[in-house]
Amino acid sequence: METTITPLGGNVYEIDTRMAGYAGITAGYLILSDRPCLVEPGTSGSAPTVQAALTELGVGASDLATVVVTHIHLDHAGGVGDIAAMYPGAEVVVHEKGARHLASPERLMRSARMVYGDALDVLFGELKPTDAARIRAVDDTGVIDLGGGRRLESHYSPGHAKHHVGLMDSATGDLYVGDAAGVYLPETADVRPATPPPDFDLDTALASLRRFASLQPQRLLFAHYGPVAEVEDTLDRSAEELRVWVDAVRDAQDAGLDVDHAVAMVQERTNDRYRITQDDIDPEIAEKYQVLNSDHSNVTGIMHALARHA
Repeated sequence: METTITPLGGNVYEIDTRMAGYAGITAGYLILSDRPCLVEPGTSGSAPTVQAALTELGVGASDLATVVVTHIHLDHAGGVGDIAAMYPGAEVVVHEKGARHLASPERLMRSARMVYGDALDVLFGELKPTDAARIRAVDDTGVIDLGGGRRLESHYSPGHAKHHVGLMDSATGDLYVGDAAGVYLPETADVRPATPPPDFDLDTALASLRRFASLQPQRLLFAHYGPVAEVEDTLDRSAEELRVWVDAVRDAQDAGLDVDHAVAMVQERTNDRYRITQDDIDPEIAEKYQVLNSDHSNVTGIMHALARHA
């Protein structure tokens, strides 16, 4: 099985999980410390690819100590059950608001199938249950022991999802941002918001970004996609994009537009902000990111939030 593994320094390795067969759309990260830790296993369909990468990096079935997810959306955590079965000694760490869904994923999967229909099987596959005894839930903060005095500290960061945490590596200063800082497009260096329903909340999301900045990370590691060293600028851009999108959707709602017309209006207002939407960009790259981070999903999530606060 073909793997794409990128060493990032500090015994951190980026693994392309090949979500739905796409390259460069969702990254998992292996911290190859004394107690190896996998951050973001990706989808159920990605589990064999992730296992092959861990094998290539010398991590066998009994070696993986911990699996950590930033949140339980299926592109991040859909493979937890598969990976837990492959690595029976690994503890699974998740925020307390998501823990029950990893143990009993039926409700989460029903909701996902209502949203994605038959595309669910192609995009994500089936989240399989994990033995509750292997799951450790964290609250506002938590600590994952990486061995040798190294630790991964979790920091509650809702706004994108109510079960979201950021993860700070004490040795490298890397901050695993999940989706709380949006989506970073390495091909174009764009930062786009990630505001899906039902949990998106602007003020909460902005507060999480401020919390990330206060941690003073050396680098941001995006699940979508890859490392970014320009920390302050990127977090500022993420906050700005959230405000721009919310203002645009609010104007569309004030004009009485339905979702599809609101999407068109928001696209017209925001497309010039991104290289990915320009005519000289390979349309396959733009299409790839619409699969992951569609304008329709973002607008729907913002409309849901605005209605909730009305």
